[in-house]
Amino acid sequence: MRVTVLKSKIHCVKVTGADLNYIGSITIDEDLMDAANIIEGEKILVVNNDNGQRLETYVIPGARQSGEIILNGAAARKVAVGDTLILITFASMKLKDAKKYQPSLVFPNDKNLLK
Repeated sequence: MRVTVLKSKIHCVKVTGADLNYIGSITIDEDLMDAANIIEGEKILVVNNDNGQRLETYVIPGARQSGEIILNGAAARKVAVGDTLILITFASMKLKDAKKYQPSLVFPNDKNLLK
């Protein structure tokens, strides 16, 4: 049996940009990606704490130490600059492995930078 579990979470980052004319995705500061064990192109769940919206997209790396959290394409309609997001990825694994698995949890500061 396989189960889907929390792989990584970046908790309470602020939206720094929204680009409707870009072809989809979310841009995330690459330092945050590394800390959360998230790779380029990975599927991600975006939860907007301010308006309750949830959406899935894929990740593209942003400049290191920039604090960038930019929603691109249609996803840009679901956020406003300054909104607080939780970014979540999941992994599928065997039940016995899932019981031992420890997700990567990242709690950036108020500028979306690692503390």
